[in-house]
Amino acid sequence: MGNTTAGGVERDRPLAPPDPALGPEERIARFVAHTRAAEIPAEVLGTAHQVLRTVCGTAVAGAAQDGIAELRQLVVTQGGRAEARSFVHGDHLPAQSAALLNGSMARALDYCDTMVPGLHLGSSVVPAALAAAELRGGCTGDEFLAALAVGLETGVRFNLTEEQYGGLDPTGVAGLMGATAAAARAAGLDAERTLHALALSFNRCAASFQSNVDASLAVRLIQGWTAASAVQSVQFARAGLTGPRHFVAGPFGYARLYARGERSAESFADRLGRHYGLEGIFFKKYPSCGLTQGITESALLALSEGSVNAREIERVDVFLPDFAFKLIGKPFEAGTNPRVNAQFSAQYCAANALERGSASLKHFEPERVAELSASAMISRIHVHFDPGLTGHSASRFELRTAGGGRWARTLEIGPGYPGNPLTAEEHLHGFDDCVGYAPWGLRPEQVRDLKRMTADLAEVRDVRAVVSALISPSAVPPGAPGSRAA
Repeated sequence: MGNTTAGGVERDRPLAPPDPALGPEERIARFVAHTRAAEIPAEVLGTAHQVLRTVCGTAVAGAAQDGIAELRQLVVTQGGRAEARSFVHGDHLPAQSAALLNGSMARALDYCDTMVPGLHLGSSVVPAALAAAELRGGCTGDEFLAALAVGLETGVRFNLTEEQYGGLDPTGVAGLMGATAAAARAAGLDAERTLHALALSFNRCAASFQSNVDASLAVRLIQGWTAASAVQSVQFARAGLTGPRHFVAGPFGYARLYARGERSAESFADRLGRHYGLEGIFFKKYPSCGLTQGITESALLALSEGSVNAREIERVDVFLPDFAFKLIGKPFEAGTNPRVNAQFSAQYCAANALERGSASLKHFEPERVAELSASAMISRIHVHFDPGLTGHSASRFELRTAGGGRWARTLEIGPGYPGNPLTAEEHLHGFDDCVGYAPWGLRPEQVRDLKRMTADLAEVRDVRAVVSALISPSAVPPGAPGSRAA
């Protein structure tokens, strides 16, 4: 068990003090390789379970989204040694290819877990760790739970501020370090090889938020690349290839290159194993960009609490802080990628909630986006930058009706963010929405198995059962070459 503090979760039982002769890199590698699930606070393990369940749901729901079929065709055609399986289809692929496809699939709907300032950990950590576990020949659920927890914690520790990233996508930077840690542990690497896996991945940290601004498919590919690069770094390290030992503290290490010298190298390993920061991970209540969560919530509350009739709405003004305005504040255009453009549009998300009275996956389908684009509601939504709003997920929502009625709400913290967590029922609703939306359905017993395993991994004898439960019996016609589950 652990104690939740204002800054995270503290482990109850004290650990031995860190060896002062070890640098932060060695301490991180030992933490990843040696920490057992029994040593991790229950709250942290609960978050790891929820991340796993969320990613399982978003992956099966995202299996037919734009670019996924093309990517699958590419990796299946490339072929290679059968080391791990793809979700949904059960393709037998090289572990890197499975991680690439599964990670891209899990992010395709942008309904997965995330963290300020835009770090998506789970959709790389889970696919990388599962591919590594399959590459290894399986591992126990307890061992896999430890891999998830240490991988997520590593990603959290390498996470930086908006200003430090300077436009870099955190998923391709801190997310890669977390996915590598999880994959290294799931693959059974020792501490020395874990260090080199992390060091090799340090050299591959990259990605830009321009991909999000331009609503490109690169957003989901970055998630897959991150998972695939993590698996490849683990394979390289296992083969004896080495990376820079001082990848955190060196003169050109992570602390200087990415944190811009504003964090000490020691801070990345401070209280490691005694303090966990996973409370910073949040889960989305609605299937769109994290920064649209508060806007959607306010719009729905205006209908319910404010007794507003959508037909009487004359004007809505949405106010956002600087970063959110740059990312989701531009006038909505469906463009060539309507789902992503809608997910990353404050104007669309507000109009959708007001017009349809809810926000679910089906509302972001291209046909539904086109319907709303042609409606009068979207032209009534106006989005503004407000320098007075400083919280990352803060927003202000002001509505005026034709009869002179007004409704206004300022939300400092969006739903699902730290300080405003989702309930267990809201988490389950999101998973069920994903399963119900899946283009290739799962059997009822598979859904039950997934809910059971993602609630208590310690009872799972071999974590490969999770992958098996994610493979749809209807995804590929019987007898199709190279695509049947084991």
